[in-house]
Amino acid sequence: MGLWDKLLGELVDVIEWTDDSNDTLVYRFERYGNEIKYGAMLTVRESQAAVFVNEGQIADVFEPGMYKLETNNLPILSSLQSWPHGFESPFKAEVYFFSLRRFVDLKWGTRNPIMLRDADYGAVRLRAFGTYAIRISDPEVFLKEIVGTDGHFTTGEITNQLRNLIMSRFSNVLGRSRIPVLDLAGNYDQLGEFVLERIAPEIAEYGLELTRFLVENISLPPEVEAALDKRTSMGIVGNLRDYMQYQSAEAMEKAADNPGGGAADGIGMGMGFAMAQQMAGDMRNKGAGGPPPIPTQAYYVAVGQQQTGPFTLPELSRMATEGKLTGATLVWTDGLPDWRPAGELPSLQGLFKTTPPPIPGS
Repeated sequence: MGLWDKLLGELVDVIEWTDDSNDTLVYRFERYGNEIKYGAMLTVRESQAAVFVNEGQIADVFEPGMYKLETNNLPILSSLQSWPHGFESPFKAEVYFFSLRRFVDLKWGTRNPIMLRDADYGAVRLRAFGTYAIRISDPEVFLKEIVGTDGHFTTGEITNQLRNLIMSRFSNVLGRSRIPVLDLAGNYDQLGEFVLERIAPEIAEYGLELTRFLVENISLPPEVEAALDKRTSMGIVGNLRDYMQYQSAEAMEKAADNPGGGAADGIGMGMGFAMAQQMAGDMRNKGAGGPPPIPTQAYYVAVGQQQTGPFTLPELSRMATEGKLTGATLVWTDGLPDWRPAGELPSLQGLFKTTPPPIPGS
């Protein structure tokens, strides 16, 4: 090996990027004067891509692998530089490494409540939050549209823009879904899928892919949640009067367990008086309705060999008028040992027409 070959070997560079962060999307490989030696070794790892930029123009894009940077490996850059065949001198170019891995657990949430019209509660305000995941799908587009000349581009530089886009589309999807507030929790997956389908094409214009969108929670304002909790508690309690009596009995029992406190004695006595008044009021309410209704005697009528009824006295009178009940019809009522003709019962004799006696002196 000659002296020139030895010196040239010492000048060969190794261009690579090992990312030790969790939020770097793009990293520009720093070189003094952006000078790269001919024959330098470029290493592009899995989940990475390398883009060479020459004088503001994208020259070459390298996928995962190891490359020896020679003229035949840089066709576009060679044509841009108009290098003669056999070029072996250093060249200048900016090298951008792109992380193509998936960036997960990115947060989104509402800055202001979303106003909606609910079928059960009318106008409501909702807040929502969740997570999403993205990855770079097109390094060239992402470099042109978003990164520019930024040498260290992180997720924090684009999440604000993505969050604004997500909330705009999420509000629209939530409003159009017309899902009742109390049913939203059972539709988080469907809402996430709808939003993903809606936003994915717009994010693709940045050279990004939205791989996952999750809705973790949709909530009402605290004061509305408190009112809803009270309404739920009332439904669970059921009979409020029974509940108050139960609470009074509990308070009296606790007061009896703590006889040393004068305040407890007073509370227990107060609860006892309140409970006594409540019970007395219940008894008065029960007595205020007057005497029970007078029981009505029921009659059963034999039609052929079939028992019909029971019938009241007005119903039997109507049947006698229509000819369906005669004095010979067998009937039974409470107190009779067996069936008797209706005309033999004193209570029913007035239902049948009788022949008046002769007029005296006629």
